[in-house]
Amino acid sequence: MNFTKEFTPIEKSRMKLSITVKQDEVQNRYALLTKKYAKQLQIPGFRKGKVPVKVLEQKFGDTLRAETYDEVIQNVLEEVFESADKYSRPLPYSQPELDGTPDFKLDSDLVFTVLYDVLPKVEIAKTEGFTVSVPEVSVTDADIEKELVLIQERNALVIDCGEGDTVKNDNIVTINYVQLDDADAEIESSKRDDFVFTIGKGQFHYGVDDELIGMKKGEEKVIVKTYPAEHIDKQLAGKTIKLKVVVTALKRKDLPAIDDELAQDVSEKYKTLADLKADISKNLTRQVEDVLERKKTDNLLKQMAEANPIELPESMIKAELEGRWAMLAQRLGMSSEALEKLTIDINGKLSKASAMTEWRAEAELRLKTRIIVEKLLEERGITASPEDVEAEYVAIAERTGASAEDVKKHYDGKPREKEYLLDDIKEKKLYAQLFEKSTVKPGEKLTVEQLLGEGAADVGTDA
Repeated sequence: MNFTKEFTPIEKSRMKLSITVKQDEVQNRYALLTKKYAKQLQIPGFRKGKVPVKVLEQKFGDTLRAETYDEVIQNVLEEVFESADKYSRPLPYSQPELDGTPDFKLDSDLVFTVLYDVLPKVEIAKTEGFTVSVPEVSVTDADIEKELVLIQERNALVIDCGEGDTVKNDNIVTINYVQLDDADAEIESSKRDDFVFTIGKGQFHYGVDDELIGMKKGEEKVIVKTYPAEHIDKQLAGKTIKLKVVVTALKRKDLPAIDDELAQDVSEKYKTLADLKADISKNLTRQVEDVLERKKTDNLLKQMAEANPIELPESMIKAELEGRWAMLAQRLGMSSEALEKLTIDINGKLSKASAMTEWRAEAELRLKTRIIVEKLLEERGITASPEDVEAEYVAIAERTGASAEDVKKHYDGKPREKEYLLDDIKEKKLYAQLFEKSTVKPGEKLTVEQLLGEGAADVGTDA
């Protein structure tokens, strides 16, 4: 097609594309379209396929011209974008928009302009001289003991408490509850039966665990509780409520001894308690190292993003946020649309708008660091050699207990996972280069629990 084009980058990674299509191209397209409809249309007074062009133009001229211009514009844009480089093509989620209204005339060239978002074109000027602090964390005997206690609880038997026993910390209670209004009438919308939770674990959103301690099975109680203004649940914050509660069941955990037998119950690979402890220590140490490495890398990339400003197009940010929203919906087992209709959040403040606002800064940082990493990988020509891949197979085998050959077979049978693995190898090589030119220093001292959270050892169990 005979046309000229001009790309003009504008602010926030947007592109202005100006195109001039020669008059004869437009006229030829118009003539072809007119002939096509002349053969297809049936107009009173004329046989089908015998409608004169002039009659067709009199009746449908505006429609024919509009369709002509639409086809010409679409065809030209497809041709332009097919040959354009990645910094001139529109992002997949950025639909080109006409800038103004083109002057549609058959007796002159068609001139039009479109605007759209493009991949940010960046120059990474600063890649070295950063200082990265990494927390200091050591796995202690106390950490291993905490994990053993959690394993003990997971392997406990749940049994009914005796007649006359009262609610204590760590008991598992079943209750019926309902809120009362100022006249002590039940608020039906708050009513719930057979709610099960463990006392003292923060699992009941009304937070009345302490008030339930001492109650017996079958006992009813009206609890009056005032919540502070800064309470996490906005529906309770600053309010005083009356909650009628009936304890319908009371159970406790019968904990096994922490010994060789418990270790054998966890997995047949453990013969003694010492074996289990060694595995807990190994898993905790590996997880600590992995998290610290990730924190170290994230810290460096954040500093690089701050030192190398990038203008992100709005459509890119929106797509990232929409992706996060979809992932949240998937985790909750619902559609994005269904989640959007919800008005209550675990944090007491979820709406789609508030979530997007809360996530925006992190989403922007993630996008910027991703762009920086991809740019540096491209500039430095970093690849994953066969030797790199084999070494990664061996490392994975050591972590998982599988053989390197089995790991290789797994990835050879899953091309997409193999691609992710290759990307990971290349990124690790890049990070190693970057850290050679920056300083890593010890940061604050943290416990394993502060770094990983509770119950992180993740030792294997047999069914």
